[in-house]
This record gives sequence, C-alpha cells and structure tokens, in this order.
Amino acid sequence: MTTTSASGGDAPASTTPRPSRRLRVWEVAAISIGFMGPVMAMSLNGIGVAGLVGKAVPFTFLVAFLGTLLVAYAFIRLTRYITHAGSVYALAGSTIGPRAGFFGGFALLGTYLFFAACIAGACAVFFEALMSELGVELPSWVWLVVMLVSVAASLVLNLRESVVTARTLLGIGFAGIIAMVVLAFIIIGRVGAGDAPVSTGIDLSVLLPGDASFTAVMTASVFAFLSWAGFESGTSLGEEAREPKRAVPVALLSAVVVGGCIYVLVMFAQTIGFGTDAAGVDAFANASSTLTTLASTYIGPWYAVLVSVIAFFVAFASLLSSSAAASRLLFALARDGFGPVSLGTVHPRTGVPTRATIVIAIATLVLACGLGLAGGTSVDVYYWFATIATLCMVVAYGMASVGVVRYMFKPGSRIPRWEVVVPLLGLAYLVLVYAIQIIGQEAPYTYFPWIAGAWCLLGLVLVLARPGLAKRIGERLTTEDLE
Repeated sequence: MTTTSASGGDAPASTTPRPSRRLRVWEVAAISIGFMGPVMAMSLNGIGVAGLVGKAVPFTFLVAFLGTLLVAYAFIRLTRYITHAGSVYALAGSTIGPRAGFFGGFALLGTYLFFAACIAGACAVFFEALMSELGVELPSWVWLVVMLVSVAASLVLNLRESVVTARTLLGIGFAGIIAMVVLAFIIIGRVGAGDAPVSTGIDLSVLLPGDASFTAVMTASVFAFLSWAGFESGTSLGEEAREPKRAVPVALLSAVVVGGCIYVLVMFAQTIGFGTDAAGVDAFANASSTLTTLASTYIGPWYAVLVSVIAFFVAFASLLSSSAAASRLLFALARDGFGPVSLGTVHPRTGVPTRATIVIAIATLVLACGLGLAGGTSVDVYYWFATIATLCMVVAYGMASVGVVRYMFKPGSRIPRWEVVVPLLGLAYLVLVYAIQIIGQEAPYTYFPWIAGAWCLLGLVLVLARPGLAKRIGERLTTEDLE
C-alpha cells in the first residue's frame, strides 16, 4: 500500500513518519491531567463561581462535571476506533470529512497554542505569588524572564522521549493533588470538630442549588468547566500509546472522572472552610488564591508557601503538557501537507516531532512575551490568552461532537443511535459556554471573540483555498483504522 507524503507525492507507507508506541494508560492520562492543572484550577476557578452562586459552589462543579462528561463522550467514543496524533483533526476528519477535520484541528491548534501562552503567564503569576509569600520584592521585568525560562525548560523536556514528559507530569500532578486533598481533609476535619475559625459547620446544603437560580448556576458552571480544559490532550499521543484504542479512551475518562471527584471534594472543603454565611461567601469570592489563603488559615504560613511552590510547578507541568499536545497536532497537520514538510518528521531515536516542538516553543514566547513587552502584565497574559483559547476550544470540541453524531448514523456503526442524545446535550452545553464568554463582556474581552474567530476562519480559508490539501488529508485519514 502507498500513502501520500507531506510533499504531495506517493511514498511507501513504511516511510511515513510515526512516533514510537511506549505510553501506558496512566501515562496518557497524565498528559490530560497535567494540561488541566488541578492546583491552578482549584486556586482560581472557584472565586468567580462563588461570586455568582454563593455557597452552591460544589453543586455548580457537579453540574460542570456532568457537562464535561457530555462533551468528553465524543472523544471517548471515537478514540476507540481512531488512532491519530491529530486529535480533533482526525476525529472530525474521519467522520465528517477532511475539510471539517482540518477546520477542527486548526481550531484545536489555536486552543493549545493560546493555552501554552496563557500558562506561561500563569508560571509567572505563581512565581510572583511565591516570592510575595516569602517577602521578596521583585523588579517589574522579572516575570518576563520567568516565562522565558519556563518555556525553555519545557522545550528541553519535550524534546526527550514522551515517556519522560508523561512521567514528569505525573509526578508533579500527583504532588499537587496530594497537597490539595490533605488540605481538604484537614479543613473538613477541623470544621467538623468545631476547631475552625468559622461557625457554620459542615453544611451539606452546598451540594444543592439552594438560593442560586438556574441561570446563575449554568452561568457559573462555565467558569467551573474551564477546570477540565485540555482533558482531551491525551488524544494527541494516540500514536505513541500502547494499545491506543483501549488506552486512550480509558485515559480520557479517567482524567475527567478523577479531576471531577477531586474538584468537588476540594470545592466542598473550600466552601465550608471559608464559611457558608454571607461573610464566608464574600471572603471566598474575593480571595486572590483560595488554596494559599485556606492553607495559611487552617495549617500555617509554611503550608501556604508549600502550596505556592507546588502551584508554580503544576503551572509548569500544564505548560509542558499543552506544548506537547500542540507540537503533536502541528506534526500531524504538517505530515499531511500543511506548512513545511520538516515539521511532519520525528526524531529517529526519541520518536518526538522535534521541529514542531521547537516551533511551538518559539510561538509561545512570541505571544506571551509580546503581550508583556506591549505593556501587559503576567495576569493579563494568563486571562487574555485563556479566554481566546477557550473560544477556540469550544469550536474544536463542537466539531468532535458533530463527528460522533455523524459516525453513529454511518452504515455499520457500532454505537447505538439512541446515544445521540449525549453529544447533542454536549453541543448545547458548548453553545452556552461560548455565549457566556462573549455576552456582556467589556473591553478588551470584547475583542477576543474576533481574534478566536479570525484564527478559526483562517483554518477554513486555508483548506478551502487548497483543494490539494483536503485531498491529501482525506487520503491520509482513509489509511487510519476506522472500524
């Protein structure tokens, strides 16, 4: 059999560049969990939720958990049949068509790239917070150096075998999860024993909506949903996993479920830790970093410093994961004819797409440091690029959901058609997420939908203007094992 090479000619299938298959289920899951950055999510994402729903923060995270499962369904189902480094690119391309695949893949590339820039900013934010906890004053430009060093370090690790990346993420993520869970149980224990600076006790009503309206809960669930952003990044390592049609779906489901259980537990502890009366809710909604505040209150300042250190390394792990996912996706696109042919090659020893990894690192620095040099702050880098990435992400996730619906109705599909209700509900939830991100916003956030839209539109124009690209993508995807 022959397959079309990135340059457009016919080459033997055996010469097609393929990463080596080394990763186990837990290592693929580590990529997804590393991208999600649990400590980052639990430090920041509950604050906005508390401001909208009061003490119903844990209930709102349960709603977001359900919404994420609905969205994740498409990825979990389709990765049982499709193995590809391109994630949405392959999932939508194999089910809807090559043009749709490229459009979705290009949107996801924007997601990963903008998230990488965002998380580079987060590394600087948490480094500054750590120095503040230690009482160290830094020059105003140091955060730019922190981003530079963080991206450089992530590049060094990502150029090694993917097993090294996965195990680094697992170690950092495990340390962060342990630190959060320990804090959560100490808070629950002290509040339950009456040995806490709050008097509202273990209030189980936080697991219900209470006085929060349906509209408020659904709006707030969007902020909670961002805690799972990147859960699908493990699909980008589908060509590097052992038994990928079993490993990848299990890894994705594990990342979503493990993250959801931890998030609800930690948010329950945070809510009762601040107190469920008006004063407690106000303290929660106005905290700068909930984990460090509660760590200092319930354990001591030393634990707050420890949490700050872990938060920085978790942010770095998320940068490592997002960069790895972006480079694999760029590799998959280039292998099929988008961009220089050299980006679609892998290192013969490590199996890593070296050139694609370097390009992603450079692009991340240009975006993050460019905004800083233009007058932005580390917080601006974090929130601005996070918003743009989220808007691109919704488009990409939507393409995967449409893809699984299309696949269900293909002759010979093994998926029962009654299950169509799941991805349709997932699509409805994604529409809500997108709407919340653009309705009622103020500048500069009013500009971000245009930036995300321009990126996605660029992908559409590229594939429509180059019929040969769509043809190569289609030929390439037909060689994938789609059952």
